[in-house]
Amino acid sequence: MGAGPLVVVLHGGPGAHHDYLLPQYDLLARPKGLPDGRGRELFYYDQRGGGRSPAPRETPVGWREHVADLEAMRISLALERLTLCGYSWGGLLALLYLLEHPERVERLALVSPASPTVAYRRQFEEEFARRMAAPEVVRAREELRASGLGEKDPAAYQRRAFELSVAGYFHDFRDAKSLTAFRVNARTQQAVWDSLGEYDLRDRLRALRPTPHALILHGTFDPIPIAGSRELARLLGADLVELPVGHCPHVEATDAFVRALDEFLPKQ
Repeated sequence: MGAGPLVVVLHGGPGAHHDYLLPQYDLLARPKGLPDGRGRELFYYDQRGGGRSPAPRETPVGWREHVADLEAMRISLALERLTLCGYSWGGLLALLYLLEHPERVERLALVSPASPTVAYRRQFEEEFARRMAAPEVVRAREELRASGLGEKDPAAYQRRAFELSVAGYFHDFRDAKSLTAFRVNARTQQAVWDSLGEYDLRDRLRALRPTPHALILHGTFDPIPIAGSRELARLLGADLVELPVGHCPHVEATDAFVRALDEFLPKQ
């Protein structure tokens, strides 16, 4: 999408696909106000084991395979160094790639990144479960079940069920209506987290020198603890942008999201 310096976009999950970043991420290709020919090229791909990159059951889909796929893509693109924009799990994938190939990362943008330690991840799981049990979310699910919408309009029912399944990610769960629906391959998701085990990237990040120019954007109401991104920003010497949103700034604060990344990412 677009033209200009290339930015590789890493979607979340693990086991999801790039489509749910659209249409908002496409705005980064040529933000409003830029003349024709000004902007950047966004390179999306569905990661191994998700979306349009299905993987047979016997094919490994752990974090090392995801890093190897990204490095193979860099070689295929004939690029010496990459500018990476990673969202959620894609932010953690970008960090893992950086640690394995530090000389290959030019610039790093992490949006609502998955936490750099398993301890922070467990905090996320507890907070997400708490939000999904909130009275207003439970009431909305009960109203949907009692509505008869599944018989009258199955597509509308499925859309509403999806919105409520991701309600805990949002500061205001009603904003989920603007998120493009997606599915996660559960086998891939579990395989990635199993491969990471009791992970803690902080010591390796602390020892990393030099570090690439980096930006972290994180919502203050994200169920993923913002404390993890604040610590990560210190370790990387990264700029940190905090927005009053949940886990989906591209949906909840589109203009601020585009503005922050446009100022950071290279453009023609």
